[in-house]
Amino acid sequence: MTRRNPLLDRRALFASGAAAALLAASGVSAGGVPRLGGRLRIALSGAARSDSWTDGHGLFMQVARQGLVFDTLTEVAANGTLRAELATHWHTTDGGCEWLFDLRKSVPFHDESELTAKDVVTSLSPFFGASAKIAALGKHRLQINLDAPNAGLPLLLAQPDFVIRPAHAPEADIGTGLYQVKSFAPGQQLLTQRVNSHYKDGDAGWFDEVELMSIPSEEVRVQALGEYLVDAVDLADISRVADLPDVVSLSHRQNAAHAVSRDISHAALVSNLRPFDNLRAAERWWFT
Repeated sequence: MTRRNPLLDRRALFASGAAAALLAASGVSAGGVPRLGGRLRIALSGAARSDSWTDGHGLFMQVARQGLVFDTLTEVAANGTLRAELATHWHTTDGGCEWLFDLRKSVPFHDESELTAKDVVTSLSPFFGASAKIAALGKHRLQINLDAPNAGLPLLLAQPDFVIRPAHAPEADIGTGLYQVKSFAPGQQLLTQRVNSHYKDGDAGWFDEVELMSIPSEEVRVQALGEYLVDAVDLADISRVADLPDVVSLSHRQNAAHAVSRDISHAALVSNLRPFDNLRAAERWWFT
């Protein structure tokens, strides 16, 4: 959201009593319930002019893929626990070699085609060895047979490499995520817009738009945050934002961090597995 000052009121279009009991603000004095509206602007490192929707694995494209445009079968929640996303249920029948996944029904891609097990097979097959087998068991069920037991497969499938793409356009910017692409300049900028209807409605996706900007220099990213030109940045040196009064720094594993405007609220428990709320800041955060 464009801000002329850090105290600009945000329009409140949605409030959930249940959410109030589960969610609290971080970096502000009071808790709050999610509010719809505004454009979230994040300045990130790790972008390249060679980036595409299938290539490029810097932070910029990880957030673009998993945090905005695409979904995975499972996801790591804000408290670090594993939960369902495109899969609604999964189990193993033999200690981790054979897995069955039930898929969410009536999920549209951004081109209005419907998600099926065929899309999941096409998306996941390249990541498993030749001896593994991934097969559709009907329209909304998937079977994965591994060559060795893997009890952690559901957690593995929550990682950003395992986003689900449409079988008819596997290299396109078409996903089932909360945000669809409006414009994309590789290595420079991505602008996305909230879809009109989504299976996560009422639980996630509070911003009208999300903009990712590539700013390679950490010093310039911090300057942009301090001048209210962006709402969040990634950084390696937390001390750079120590003197910014309207900014909160949040660390995560591997001694990196991100810094966020105090105008941003999010769930009280944020996983430290990866930056930006496990890459899903755009889904889970909202303007105070």
